[in-house]
Amino acid sequence: MVVVMKKGATPEQIKAVNERLLKSGFNVHLSEGVNRTILGAVGDQQRLEACSIEALPGVENVVAILKPFKMASREFKNENTVIKVGNAFFGDGSIPVIAGPCAVENRERFLTTALEVKERGAALLRGGAFKPRTSPYSFQGLGEEGLKIMAEARDITGLPIVTEVMDQKSVPLVAEYVDIVQVGARNMQNFYLLKEVGKINKPILLKRGLAATVEEWLMAAEYILDSGNEQVILCERGIRTFETYTRNTLDLSAVPLVKQLSHLPVIVDPSHGTGKRELISPMSLAAVACGCDGLIVEVHTNPADAWSDGPQSLTPHDFELLMKQVHAVKMAVSDGGCEGLQI
Repeated sequence: MVVVMKKGATPEQIKAVNERLLKSGFNVHLSEGVNRTILGAVGDQQRLEACSIEALPGVENVVAILKPFKMASREFKNENTVIKVGNAFFGDGSIPVIAGPCAVENRERFLTTALEVKERGAALLRGGAFKPRTSPYSFQGLGEEGLKIMAEARDITGLPIVTEVMDQKSVPLVAEYVDIVQVGARNMQNFYLLKEVGKINKPILLKRGLAATVEEWLMAAEYILDSGNEQVILCERGIRTFETYTRNTLDLSAVPLVKQLSHLPVIVDPSHGTGKRELISPMSLAAVACGCDGLIVEVHTNPADAWSDGPQSLTPHDFELLMKQVHAVKMAVSDGGCEGLQI
């Protein structure tokens, strides 16, 4: 539920409501806006009547949240959550682009790619140090050595780094090196992992599962939020359907839908969403028009020689063209061409 305090409610009144909720077994999250203070309370709503919250001084009203995802919902927090990573902002209307290779293959290749995407306007750098692969015989990543290479690339370029964590035991190691911890599609409903990343003070990039509904995706985010980490960035990366011409079906309708349902920023991954290099640009531009809060694309200096995901990787030249197109669409829709997109 959400407890809305009256305009001008005193700190003492807010404290009294907070203490009453805590005493009644609710987890409380305080949000102080320009005109109103809101207390989001998560717990057994059957205890609400016993709390007599509405009778406390300074309380304007109490609103029940009917959706199963409480803390991720617009009812819980109406204004957009904005997450700052380095010089990039997710959720403020800008469209930062995360770019880099699928996997950290070796030091020379990764540093070269890092410099290329930095020069062409990337705001963050991605790369896989641990690779979840369908086949156990495929390249599985360099592990901690890959993390060290990524950290070196950050030192050289100044770009924050993003990589995927595979399991609970790896969370402290990955969090030590990177700026954003990614939970991949295969782990979206690994609830023990979600609880673990919810305990760290790093933004979490949560990818939509292979065949997850929007509600299941938001409920996965709820696990992270409920564990104490409010820095969740959602990522639409395509879902598995009957279509075989593309790797997945990129569900761009999910972007404006989720932004209506939730205050969390939503970015789009057209690389995994399509699996085809020639589709990355048009789907990126469509994502911008839909109101996405960022993009994450795979870039490799030599896609034909990539150790993984070469067919869906852009060359640095193609990435430069994409960045120019993204800027053009961003400017076009900023004049009111797309409801819900604020730039």
